[in-house]
Parts: sequence; structure tokens; C-alpha cells
Amino acid sequence: MQPVRWGILSTAKIGRVKVVPGMMKSPLCDVVAVASRDAQSARGMAEELGIAKAYGSYEALLADPEIEAIYNPLPNHLHVPMTLAAAAAGKHVLCEKPIAITADEAEQLKRAASQVLIAEAFMVRHHPQWHRARDVIRSGDIGELRSIQIIFSYFNADPGNIRNKADIGGGGLLDIGCYAVVAGRYFFDAEPLRVVTLMDRDPTFGVDRTTSALMDFGAGRQLAFTVSTQSVPYQRVQILGTKGRIEIEIPFNAPPDVPTRIFVDDGSMHGNRSARGIDFPVVDQYRLQGEAFSRVIRGAAPLDYGLEDAILNMRILDALRRSETTAAWERV
Repeated sequence: MQPVRWGILSTAKIGRVKVVPGMMKSPLCDVVAVASRDAQSARGMAEELGIAKAYGSYEALLADPEIEAIYNPLPNHLHVPMTLAAAAAGKHVLCEKPIAITADEAEQLKRAASQVLIAEAFMVRHHPQWHRARDVIRSGDIGELRSIQIIFSYFNADPGNIRNKADIGGGGLLDIGCYAVVAGRYFFDAEPLRVVTLMDRDPTFGVDRTTSALMDFGAGRQLAFTVSTQSVPYQRVQILGTKGRIEIEIPFNAPPDVPTRIFVDDGSMHGNRSARGIDFPVVDQYRLQGEAFSRVIRGAAPLDYGLEDAILNMRILDALRRSETTAAWERV
């Protein structure tokens, strides 16, 4: 397969440190250009990673006829505007999560998605550990799936960080709560019916720094999660069935250079003593994500998670935010 020629829209840390290096490991992804509003910043990233072209504006990159696809890791409030601009230039777009700030904003992408491919960058759905966990659920080995519990946290009190700016879509729910929502939809293979939320907001930044939620997937199935941007770094997914449980040790930031593992436990002994480890070889989930989207562009695979999936995720996030205001269950 001919590699897809990619352009990177901004020098954001997630792209520079994780996503782009992962993509550049793949023979299916040819990263040919990077753009920034600061030409020096673009040149610095290009030199650091060995990218041939550096542009001092997003518009210049979008005008490059060599580029077929765009990776958009800009701040949340620029996801939709710049994805629309890329689509207007005839480029396919892999946009960082969340794809928008609200579901209504994401709806603006529908017309563009009929002309080019648009997908949300949830790399976790490409990692083998997520695939195996869902296979175990579907096999019936842990019985009937009843509950999922998720914790995802880090500490960031930098006032200049985009995650701490409320007016451009900052806060824990949009930054990492979206992963908990995706996990519930992925492992239950269903959509939630209603949600309820408790948020604690930073008194200076105004963003939610700790958010907990309960999501009702119907038929007794529940997802409970806590995400925090001002707590000790930690992450874990616990999947509970009637006969066993699955634990994903590093569910979201799976390292690209060391093996990962999940545990399957029949609960016969306390303290994890009956847990059976399943090990996975070293993989880079960002490489896998880039390869998957490149295959779709070349017509070698279907688009498993397109714009409609991203809009559904945003509707759930919208309901979670409404619940903060109403202090009540909100229908999705």
C-alpha cells in the first residue's frame, strides 16, 4: 500500500511527543509537513523529528497539494474550525479528542464528512489490550457484565496550560472524562440511557478539576468514573462480571516501549491472588491509530469509528455537564 502523506496541524505536545513519533514508525504513514502560527516552532519540530517541510501558518500547510491527510491536535475550541478548513482543502482529518466542545458544534462537521473522512483520535480503541478485554467479555468468561469502574488522574495546576482555560474547552471532563465515556460504550457495546455528575471546579481557573459520574447503560449495567486534573497521576479500569473481573493496568497511556498486561480474575482469592495475567508485546497505539486511518483512506479497511460515533460521545459529555447544573439525572 502506498503510504498516506500526512500534515500535522500545530506543534502541540501530544503530537510532538506521542502521536507523530508513533505515526512515523509506520510504513503506511509519511509525515511530510508540520505547521504552526510560529514558523520557528514549526521548524524546531520538523528538525527534531526529521519532517521535511515546516510552515509558519496553518493555511499554508492546508494549501500544500502533496498532503492528503491532516492530524489536528489544536486546542479544543479549534478542533471544528480547523477540521472544516482542512476538509474544505480536500484533506482527510484525524482530529484529537474531543472532536468538539459540544455536540451541536460537532454537528457542523456532517457536511464536510460527506466529502472527506473525519474521525476522532481515540488511540486506545486500537490497542490489543482493549481488543482482548472485549473478547474476554464477549466470550462469557467473566459471566454477565454488570459494572465498570474507572479512575484517570494527573496533576496540572499551570495557569498557562490550555487544560486550565475554561473559555477554550479546558477541564477534566473534556480532556480525560471522554476516555471513560468511550470505555463504557466500548466494553458494554451499548449507549448510556442517563447520567448523573458531581463536579468540583478550580476557584481560579473555573474548569472542572475533579469530576465523578454514574452512567446507566440499562439492564442493570453501570459505569462509575472519577477523573481529576489535580490529583496524583493514576489510571485503572475495572470490569466486573457475575463470574469474574478484568483489570486493565495502564488503560489509557499505554507505553510504546514496554509490554502491557491485563488481569482476568475469577475472584476465588482476595488480594489479586487468583488473577491471571495476559501479557502483550510492545506496541505503539499511536502508530496503530495512524495505520488504521491510513488504511481507510486507501480503501483497504472500513472506518469503524466515524463522525457519528464522535457526535454520540459528545452528546453524552453534554448530558454530564447538564447534570452539574441540574444536580439530577440527565437523559442522553
